[in-house]
Amino acid sequence: MIKTLAHVCIYSADLQATLDFYVGTLGLKRKFDFIKDGKLFGFYLEIDAGHYIEFFQRPAEQGTNPRITHICLETDDIDDVIARLKAGGYPIRVDKKKGADNSWQCWTSDPDGVAVEFHQYTAESSQYTGADCIVNW
Repeated sequence: MIKTLAHVCIYSADLQATLDFYVGTLGLKRKFDFIKDGKLFGFYLEIDAGHYIEFFQRPAEQGTNPRITHICLETDDIDDVIARLKAGGYPIRVDKKKGADNSWQCWTSDPDGVAVEFHQYTAESSQYTGADCIVNW
């Protein structure tokens, strides 16, 4: 019945800063915009065919906290992601390490404080093997 993840939706306090991070630094593709009252209200960013992150201007009553815990983006070159983040002035919250799932990972935050995790799968990754992750956190 469920085929795959279609999109994750995030409120943004500053749509341009969000574009700079996800499109300018990470290289995602801006697929289409949402226009409200003649102004940019949000947009879809394409990760790959059929997989998106949707952003909307955060309503004032929402406050400053992000609406989701984190998103995780798969990469085939985590070292390149780290270099791009550093070049863009985005701090690395958790440097490259192998997680409990045996995938390489690192973490940063987007301009709205949403935690962004990056995964580079290995042959031993639980995502491939189905092995349980034993965690100590």
